[in-house]
Amino acid sequence: QVQLVESGGGLVQPGGSLTLVCTVSGSTFRLALVGWFRQAAGKERELVARIPSMGSPIYADSVKGRFTISRDNAKNTVYLQMNSLEPEDTAVYYCNARFSLTRPDHWGQGTQVTVSS
Repeated sequence: QVQLVESGGGLVQPGGSLTLVCTVSGSTFRLALVGWFRQAAGKERELVARIPSMGSPIYADSVKGRFTISRDNAKNTVYLQMNSLEPEDTAVYYCNARFSLTRPDHWGQGTQVTVSS
């Protein structure tokens, strides 16, 4: 059974930084498309960043130049380094893993990120 466990959320002041960590177990991580989504209160879940098994990552326009996604296949882990955080980045952040186009994606439980002074 695939499990995604996130950590690293919290409260940070505007302009600050946080790093989110997601460890994936139960499948072949190195083959997966992995990424981060977020959902702010009253809004739909949206893509933040994704990184394929091979190739370049993609980012939402709102986070380009501020956030960096990376993966360590030896540790089955994906990271989201978030810099220059803004109040608009406040949301629950979810880790996502896709192993197949014909099966549902897998999700973590979510971690709260709050940007406030």
